[in-house]
This record gives sequence, C-alpha cells and structure tokens, in this order.
Amino acid sequence: MSSFLHGYHVRANGVRLHLLRYGGQGPRLLLLPGITSPAVTWGFVAERLVRQYDVHVLDFRGRGLSFSSPGMDADLDTMATDVLDLMDVLGWSSVLLLGHSMGARVAIRAAARDPRRIDKLLLIDPPMSGPGRRAYPVPLSWYVESIRLAIKGVTAEELRPYAPAWKEEHLQLRAEWLHTCSEEAIVQAHAGFHEDDIHADLPKLRTPGLLMTAGQGGVLLPEDLAEIEVLAPDLQQCTVSAAGHMIPWDDEENFYRLLGEYLQVDFL
Repeated sequence: MSSFLHGYHVRANGVRLHLLRYGGQGPRLLLLPGITSPAVTWGFVAERLVRQYDVHVLDFRGRGLSFSSPGMDADLDTMATDVLDLMDVLGWSSVLLLGHSMGARVAIRAAARDPRRIDKLLLIDPPMSGPGRRAYPVPLSWYVESIRLAIKGVTAEELRPYAPAWKEEHLQLRAEWLHTCSEEAIVQAHAGFHEDDIHADLPKLRTPGLLMTAGQGGVLLPEDLAEIEVLAPDLQQCTVSAAGHMIPWDDEENFYRLLGEYLQVDFL
C-alpha cells in the first residue's frame, strides 16, 4: 500500500514550486533530486524513508510540475534560495535535507547560507567539479539528447542505452517524465557543475551530515574525499562500493542500510 499523501504547490522565491508528500509522520525530511530527476522518480525511495520520516520531495524549477519558462534563472544560487524561501513560506523551523547529485550541491549551498534550520545534511554523490578542476564525467550531450527524445515521445526501451542497468519500472518513469525537464535549466545546472565553487561552501557548513559516494560512479574520487574530510570534518563518509552515481537505482538495499546506520534508524 502506497504511503503517498498528496502533491502540492508553494509560491517561493517568486515562482511556483511543486512537491510530493509521503507518510506524514516523524521528523520532516526534504528530498532534493538530481539534474534530470523530477520528484516522482524518487517516489520509490520516499516510500521507504516514510518508515521514519515525514518526506517531501521537490520538483526543482524547470522540472516536473514546478515553474518553467524560457529565460528563467535556474542556477545553484537560485535553487538554494528556492529551498530556503520554501521553508520560510511553509513555516518549517527544522528539516533534514537529503540531496542527490545536483540536489546535494543545492543542499550544501543552502546549509552554508542558513545552517540554523537544517538538522542534518544527507549528501548523496554530489558533483565536486568546479573552476580549475576536472570536468563532471557525464557530458551535457547525454542529458540534452535524451530530453529531446522524450519531448518527441520515447519508450523505456529507447532510453535503455542511456541507463542500461536500470530496472524497467525506473526507465518507464523516466520515459514518462523526462520531457518535463527544461533543456535550458539543465544547461544552466550542468554549466554550474564547472563554474560554481562548491568547495568554498564546505568550510561554512555547521550542520552534521553524511556524505555517501558511489564506488563505481566516477563523480567523487579518493582524492576528493580526502579534501572534503579536511574542509568539512563534520561530514561522515561512506561508500556504496558496487553502485554507480544513481545509488538507490543500482544498490537500493545498501543505500538504505548505510543511510539507516548513520541516522540510527531502520529502513530495511
């Protein structure tokens, strides 16, 4: 039986933001997805997290059912402001932030700017590329080509070359929802992976947290983890050794196990 409660919209930072709510019990957890992951694609994770948390999953601007318009700002600073203003509008005095990939970068920027209301920071394989650093390993063309296919109408099988290890159900959801991802927003976010210095935010973090990395993802390397340990010593590190960048898609049980061990709760 699904724990999904409802979707809802909030006007924050001057735009309409859409969220999905699951469970409704326990401490509040806001889940921030990655660059081309509308909120609905994280529903299978939200269904598990509700065993302990009141889970809200955000559609970032330019994705899913949130505001999208040509010429809009969709950079890291803007998305971090969306999150903080969203919390203001909803009157949230505290929250756990769980961010994956781009969403983890947004979580870092938001927590660096306003640590008071963020109880814990759960970072899942954030890109640590930036000015003067090696490039993010997934080229922009990978995203743009698949979005253009989805706009025309695409099947799960036609998307399989872009994510060959994914289960059929996840490919089907991506085929259904990828067209809602604004190419312009994705171009801005991907450029930000290389232009925004997320490392400058790390020493500003005052929130305890977890940094979970993918052993097979190529997004974070051992030298990155060593640098992060110095810059943000309050981030406990762990690795899902057999998973690629989309950790819950590749090794769902170890994702829940390691997350649960850090939070001292049981998701299994």
